Amino acid sequence: MGEAATVTVEVRVELKPGILDAEALSVGKSLALLGIDNLSAVSIARQYRLIFTGISESEALSRAQRAVDRLLANPVVHRVAIQPVPA
Repeated sequence: MGEAATVTVEVRVELKPGILDAEALSVGKSLALLGIDNLSAVSIARQYRLIFTGISESEALSRAQRAVDRLLANPVVHRVAIQPVPA
């Protein structure tokens, strides 16, 4: 008996342009203090890898979108990219 197929979906969540990213500002300042200069910007993003078993890719993407809508992002301040990860 074979194993159930898995579908991996990657969800990237980052702040929209114009939203203050205090963590990125702090990282940028710290990098400058360490002598790492000539940075025009620093941004921070979170990446989630959701691994589903026994469902189709389209259903996995649908469930990932539901996770984003319910927990992982706020549409007012975040932009989100959802994509399947090739097997």
